[in-house]
Amino acid sequence: MSRADIVDVLGQFIRLKKRGSSYIANCPFHNEKTPSFNVSAAKGIYKCFGCGKAGDVVTFIQEHEKLTYPEAIRWLADYYKITLQESERTPEQQQQQQAGEALRILNEYAATYFHDTLLNNEEGQLVGLSYFKQRGFRKEIIERFRLGYNPERGDVFYTTAIAKGYTAEMLERAGLAKNRNGTFYDVYRGRVIFPIQNMTGRILGFGARILKTSDKAPKYINTPENELYIKSKVLYGMYQSRQAIGKLDECLLVEGYTDVISLHQGGVENVVSSSGTSLTEDQLRLIAQLTKNLTILYDGDAAGIKAALRGLDMALSQSFNVQLVLLPEGEDPDSFVQKSGAARFHEYIKEHKQDVISFRLQVGLSDAGTDPVKRSKLVNEIAESISRINKAEDFSLQNHYIRQAAQKLNVDEAGLINLINKFIRDRIETEQRQTRRSEGVSPNDEVMPQPGQLPTEQDVPLTGIKQAKDEDQEWQLLRVLIEYGAMAYEGYESVARLIEERVEPKLLESELVRTLFIAYMDDYNNNGAPPDTQFFIRHPDEAIRSRMASLLHPRKGISEGWKEKYSIETVPESILYPADVDSTLSYFELKKILFLQNQLINILTAETDPEKQHVMQERFMMLRKAEREILKKHGTVVFKSQKYKG
Repeated sequence: MSRADIVDVLGQFIRLKKRGSSYIANCPFHNEKTPSFNVSAAKGIYKCFGCGKAGDVVTFIQEHEKLTYPEAIRWLADYYKITLQESERTPEQQQQQQAGEALRILNEYAATYFHDTLLNNEEGQLVGLSYFKQRGFRKEIIERFRLGYNPERGDVFYTTAIAKGYTAEMLERAGLAKNRNGTFYDVYRGRVIFPIQNMTGRILGFGARILKTSDKAPKYINTPENELYIKSKVLYGMYQSRQAIGKLDECLLVEGYTDVISLHQGGVENVVSSSGTSLTEDQLRLIAQLTKNLTILYDGDAAGIKAALRGLDMALSQSFNVQLVLLPEGEDPDSFVQKSGAARFHEYIKEHKQDVISFRLQVGLSDAGTDPVKRSKLVNEIAESISRINKAEDFSLQNHYIRQAAQKLNVDEAGLINLINKFIRDRIETEQRQTRRSEGVSPNDEVMPQPGQLPTEQDVPLTGIKQAKDEDQEWQLLRVLIEYGAMAYEGYESVARLIEERVEPKLLESELVRTLFIAYMDDYNNNGAPPDTQFFIRHPDEAIRSRMASLLHPRKGISEGWKEKYSIETVPESILYPADVDSTLSYFELKKILFLQNQLINILTAETDPEKQHVMQERFMMLRKAEREILKKHGTVVFKSQKYKG
């Protein structure tokens, strides 16, 4: 973990842009159009201010690749060429690991078996390897994509896998074998194999092409969906292409496996395949991690044109710069790059790129001709596509498309704008209905506050006091302790000593905060120095690591643009931190004061001696004065205590 550079590792999956001392990107965990995912290189943590995801480099690998903690550590070790010393597992531990990682282990075994069969088995060489060589695939490309072959005999892979200890149930679940009347057989028998990998190279499933002509069997078959393989979330070639996509800031999208492989061999490496399906949100999210420039390549036939139109509105709504290229009649990317070479291929793409609206207008007008019904339908289709463009982000682009479409469709521009706005309103209303339905709220229901929820004047003695959960304030105390604990504070050895004196652990209601607070102080007292932030960021508990990453991530500062435009400079942390410490401690001082007030009230209720009552009343008034001074001093600070709960 000390070797792992978070910017280096995350840069393998998402496109990071430097901003000040941090990096930003579009979040890979939720759909967004403007970057809210922040990475702190100094602290080795990330935080998304949109969805709230946070963590360190290991947490990211776990979350993004759906790995366990040990698997993520092994991934990092492999990435940095570090040899791990692992203790030997007991048979029980081995069985438990196999149960949890069964599909991954089985897929990796199958990919290795198929690849070895292709290269070293006589049938594999004569049938499978001959097919790939006929397609012009060189050995290095075959190895890069781990291509394979499954023998023709009905159960040869199944029998071998069973002998290796894999169960029939797992083979069937992985889509590698099927049961017919009590007899298992290989699903991919007599087919060449295309392993489907995620962004880190792990095998999710397989595509398989039949080599014999058959009217009954489909040409291509894929792994059925399971825990690992979900077709709508996968793009073939993403592992091999991810670096080129990020470097060139463009992703080429094609239909088939062989298109991707042929283009790679021809020197065009920023290419992936949707495997013949229309684009999905999850696939677009994968691409958006690396680039927002998407160029779709399709055959020039009718089927290719229809395929090109699917999913494009979704790409527009996610602020992609979508371009389309139709290849010459009778050509596909595979055949074209092999005939013409990489240089001519790049030239053709550059010369024939069209934006999505221009493309739709060209194809639609050609099909509609003078038919008024078809032209009316086309107007609606174009208006709906333009309505998907985010006006706030791409105002000039949307206006350009409106003018272009109105002119080519020969319709009134104002009328087209009204139609576009109607599509926008309808979509917003549909989303609102879906939200209400998911929350179980009837459209006619009006949520009214209950009388008991309304604050009284006594509940809020001073204006400007916002409410927040006690636990949030306690976590902020822990943040201040971890970030500033070692810094100097007037009259004290350090901020940590000040906090130790002013905050009693028993006042911390969150058990987790209290535990970490005590652990910090114990470490300080035992070692004579405050613990480093990595003590918490690399805590063995994943939940604590995630919370720490969120808590300790730098708050958003002034952007570089504002600094340049208005000459506004960020105030140094050395000046700000005492105020942060004071305001945070004031909350706990107030809490302690209110605690003492409650104690005095309880004693006063039972006390009958007038003299003692008078003394207690004076103490109470002193506490009230201290309370008001704190509230007046920090009128904009977020406070909530037992006294202010409704």
